[in-house]
Amino acid sequence: MNEKILWYIADPMCSWCWGFMPVIEAIRHEYGGRLKVELLPGGLRPGTKDPIQSKQREEIRHHWRAVQRMTGQPFTFEGAMPEGFVYDTEPASRGVVAMSIINPKIVFPFLKAVQFAFYVEQQDVTNAVVLAQLATSVGADAERFLEVFESDTARHRTADNFNKARGWGVHSFPAIVIQNAAGFSPLATGYHSFKELRPQLDEWLET
Repeated sequence: MNEKILWYIADPMCSWCWGFMPVIEAIRHEYGGRLKVELLPGGLRPGTKDPIQSKQREEIRHHWRAVQRMTGQPFTFEGAMPEGFVYDTEPASRGVVAMSIINPKIVFPFLKAVQFAFYVEQQDVTNAVVLAQLATSVGADAERFLEVFESDTARHRTADNFNKARGWGVHSFPAIVIQNAAGFSPLATGYHSFKELRPQLDEWLET
């Protein structure tokens, strides 16, 4: 296989992934004609059952402020993650998987919509109805989205994606893994600017 693929491993409820959104958009815009960019939900906090506690809430908000300072991405802090909120990232990740099944062409716009809804609009993106509404905002049918979202296929594929990310040694997000005829190799883990990543991408594409 000679095709070169850039795998973007992210979680819709990972703040640094929200910070990285302009970077992955720039990569897709500048390099989309030379390589395939695929989105793989990696699973930040899948299966969390307990409501978030005040100490953890403040720790997460601290991370959000660091992301905002570094990237300039918008956040709404006041009232975020209200009492009783369960920070389970599996549903939002499964929403991304469902969208990839329905229409892969709009999976990145859907990811961005979910991130904006969570970090700026304070919508509960662990809720299937909210995710279906966001699906319609990028051009998908809500009923079809919910059908796929609740399917065993989407559930199994989401779990497979989490396992694939771990199999690549990815345990934090965002991360980029590159694939060519020689196999898979990590390119970057954590936030990097487009300026930082461009020389690495250019070098890889020239090999």
